[in-house]
Amino acid sequence: MTDLWSDRADAYRTSAIHSQGPDLDLTVEWCEPGPGVTVLDVATGGGHVARRLRELGATVVTVDPAPGMKADTTAPAEDLPFADGSFDAVACRVAAHHFADVLQAVKEMARVAKHRVVICDNTFVSESSEEADRVRDPSHVRNYGIAEWHSFFELAGLDVAAEEFMQRPLEIQPWLDRAQTPPQDQPRVRELLGDRIKDGWMDLPTLVIKGTKR
Repeated sequence: MTDLWSDRADAYRTSAIHSQGPDLDLTVEWCEPGPGVTVLDVATGGGHVARRLRELGATVVTVDPAPGMKADTTAPAEDLPFADGSFDAVACRVAAHHFADVLQAVKEMARVAKHRVVICDNTFVSESSEEADRVRDPSHVRNYGIAEWHSFFELAGLDVAAEEFMQRPLEIQPWLDRAQTPPQDQPRVRELLGDRIKDGWMDLPTLVIKGTKR
């Protein structure tokens, strides 16, 4: 998966849905950035969270398993190479559905955070939609429901301090192109998504959740 994501790096750096949106705004806001605040951006991808946090004066360290994402540190979310309580806040946006062990990743984020963890990700819709995600991109593991995210936070020693659920508009063809979905597989993705697609777009249910350490 690491080499695959390195190949996709430029597409995610320039992706409209990744580089902007209310979910990005809220993720950044809930990290409470400012001068003197340290933040770890986990699975930084195109670096959009890190960029915004730095613009607001925070000191940011980025980590990603794919060398092509050009993060400060190359490592998986499940094994972060930082000491306990190294950062005021830890952020992770639209990446957790690729993690092999999402609970372990949340535990690691909680471990290296002093105060708060902010995670944004797509949420579960149906098994058919999950299969569409896997056909589009075999590195997809799973989207999780809101109750599951509450459980992950609880087990990681985090109290849910705030959460917001939203629908993000997603254009289907660029979404397929970013993942380099083979042309022969694209009709199957559209078939599995069914009436979620309207005029070439679909709503992408998204959760932003903030946890504070106990």
